[in-house]
Amino acid sequence: MRPLLSLALVLALAPAMTGCQSTPANSSTPMVPMVHHGFVTDMPAFDAFLATHPTPAQFRAAYPDVQLVMPNTITTMDFRSNNSRYFVELDKDGRIIGGHFG
Repeated sequence: MRPLLSLALVLALAPAMTGCQSTPANSSTPMVPMVHHGFVTDMPAFDAFLATHPTPAQFRAAYPDVQLVMPNTITTMDFRSNNSRYFVELDKDGRIIGGHFG
């Protein structure tokens, strides 16, 4: 009976535990970014993500549907009002420190 009860408890808690994104403060394991599908609609969450100074690869992993435009990259001049294309500003280490949608 106990093994069955333990299994039921684990299965009941599994959906709640899959959303956990925290990492202990003294851990060297990087936090797995949450994937945001679609275009950027939650600006506070996007700004908080940018405050971590992600790499372009981390940006693409977190926002796979947003076109990331690197400095000196040629793009079309179409007007986008849906936050689907982000022009980045990079620091000397190649991390994203800001930018704008266009």
